[in-house]
Amino acid sequence: MKSASKFLSSSLNVIMAAALALMAILVFGNVVLRYLFNSGITWSEEMSRFLFVWLIFLGAIGALTDNEHLGVDMFVKRLPDFWKKVVFVITNGLILYVLWLVLDGSWKMTLINLDSKAPATGMPLGFMYGIGILMSICMAIVVVANLYRVLFRKRPVDDFIRVKESEEEMLVPAPQQIAEGGGR
Repeated sequence: MKSASKFLSSSLNVIMAAALALMAILVFGNVVLRYLFNSGITWSEEMSRFLFVWLIFLGAIGALTDNEHLGVDMFVKRLPDFWKKVVFVITNGLILYVLWLVLDGSWKMTLINLDSKAPATGMPLGFMYGIGILMSICMAIVVVANLYRVLFRKRPVDDFIRVKESEEEMLVPAPQQIAEGGGR
């Protein structure tokens, strides 16, 4: 299971890096062509926009799997372990509900725009909205897996709450923090 997760995570990182590289090449190439040759690649701006949208949504999946989304734990970290678990379950239930709304909206928008074509690339506009479907399903799987780990595998909730006190703590590796008396 861990090897499959590692493979998917590294694949996601490779796809995001490729999208970012392709987007940079397209935009830079188009700028050079416009200023030096008074021409440009007609579809590069549109393709860059598609890649950017996909990059953002794929990055949200990666951030969730690495527990890197922003969070405020001022209240939660002062709670006893039982109440931390209760708050964790409630907040993840709310996240699942929001992901359902994103899935529903993305599904409807994808179906509406499947026959519409982008003007420069000719790609179906459903491609732009389809990433919402992929993102919401992948993020829901991660949230359900985290809930399972906390509720049935008896992993501490603190493993999933990864907020640091300051920027300096973020720069120090975790083992060194523990040795110095910091961390969780």
